[in-house]
Amino acid sequence: MEPVFKALADKSRRRLLDILFAKNGQTLNELSSHLSMSRQAVTKHLLLLEKAHLVVVVWRGRAKFHYLNPVPIHQVYDRWIGKYNRHRLEALSELKRNLESSQKKKGLRHG
Repeated sequence: MEPVFKALADKSRRRLLDILFAKNGQTLNELSSHLSMSRQAVTKHLLLLEKAHLVVVVWRGRAKFHYLNPVPIHQVYDRWIGKYNRHRLEALSELKRNLESSQKKKGLRHG
């Protein structure tokens, strides 16, 4: 997971992922048009994203298309984020049940 965190640490690489999320399957020229940096700099960022398996390349003839691969981000979510959110959601669900149960009991006493 270290390559994923390294790749996500840079705002330009996160921007590239956002661009691919909005429109998947873009060439270097298309991706470069969204950023204020050289094609060479974009290429370096894309190579890091490829190493982290966040971007997958598909060749069509001489054209190289870049696609977002969300699997590593999902793995980060499962390992680092999801388990923390699960407890919060369970707590909120329990709070809701307790409040509803309390409201029902009050309704029975007044009725």
